[in-house]
Amino acid sequence: MFTGIVSDVGTILELEQIAAGQRAKIGTVYDPDGIEIGASIACSGVCHTVVAKGRDGGQNWFSVDSAAETLALTTVANWKVGQRVNLERSLAMGAELGGHLVLGHVDGKATIVERTDHPESVYLKFECAPEFARFIPKKGSVALDGTSLTVNEAEGNTFTVFLIPHTLEVTTWSDRAQGDEVNLEVDMMARYVARLAEFPSLAEIAK
Repeated sequence: MFTGIVSDVGTILELEQIAAGQRAKIGTVYDPDGIEIGASIACSGVCHTVVAKGRDGGQNWFSVDSAAETLALTTVANWKVGQRVNLERSLAMGAELGGHLVLGHVDGKATIVERTDHPESVYLKFECAPEFARFIPKKGSVALDGTSLTVNEAEGNTFTVFLIPHTLEVTTWSDRAQGDEVNLEVDMMARYVARLAEFPSLAEIAK
């Protein structure tokens, strides 16, 4: 479980094709002594399990494996050595919930169809599959590349957000441009409400 509050911007140091899919070695400010093998770290919004860790010449790092399904559904398949990725350690019980509850189970991808830079913010418009758009309401929450963001407007299968300077400074969003794909996870609360609405009420059943 995560909150969508990015706590480090890591760098892809190495990529290796393995039998299960892909292994990535990621440089980070996280102290490897404080990372347990098997711990969960969200990498650009995708929950990954740490399979190795270490420190090389003062560079802290950890490695994660991405299975075939992850590579098919997310932007992880497009990672390149030197690329920056948003990182978040898993939520500790009792810790402050600064964003919203995020599982790290990415639903699919959204595409940036418009970017406009303003003096104090950046406007982004996204397009996603209709099956995901129905879970993204105006003023609702959405996780994009592991960042908890508030939806400004939503219409059809498009939605918009505004990024403040702090978000641009501490995440990879300053790297993003029109045409880029990002990882999308809809609010799990919206998903549960929609699922419940599919079933008849107790009053209807009793008729």
